Amino acid sequence: MPRPTDTTDEQLLARSATGDERAFEAFYRRYQGAVLGYFLRRAGSRELAFDLAAETFAAVAASIDRFDAARGSAVGWLFGIASNVLLKSLRAGRVDAEVRRRLGYQAVSLDDHDLERVEELASLSDESRLVALLERLPVGQRDAILARVVEERSYGEIAASLQCSEAVVRQRVKRGLGALRARMEASR
Repeated sequence: MPRPTDTTDEQLLARSATGDERAFEAFYRRYQGAVLGYFLRRAGSRELAFDLAAETFAAVAASIDRFDAARGSAVGWLFGIASNVLLKSLRAGRVDAEVRRRLGYQAVSLDDHDLERVEELASLSDESRLVALLERLPVGQRDAILARVVEERSYGEIAASLQCSEAVVRQRVKRGLGALRARMEASR
């Protein structure tokens, strides 16, 4: 079997379409930095860039059987998907911003400190402590944090599955992380 570095992008996608997870992983690793860079330059937010990159590769995985090398390169196809994901996000963002403006709500965002704190909590050797703290959160906050942080799902995807708005999901994540932070600091 050829090493992933000896394999063309098109070959990796063809093998991925047949269920070869290692081929998809090689394609992902080959382009994750470039896709993330694409979004970092356009999204204006590191968090949003990571979300969009994840959505892009999820879309690639979901539509991999439709890739046709005769119609263009694998990298062109990948960045075509990335462009569509970005446009969809921009449209949704404009709609969300207009709704927030009408309702008088401010956008909720997580800062780097919040995300670093979640990573710190997730890397604790005493997992039972973290699980216990998560279980003490209200169900909505716990579900939102698990979906966002552990499953790395986008706010839009979480909102659709919970049948609420992205603003509600963002608020639940923010409040839940704040509660986790306070409880972790209190238990030190």
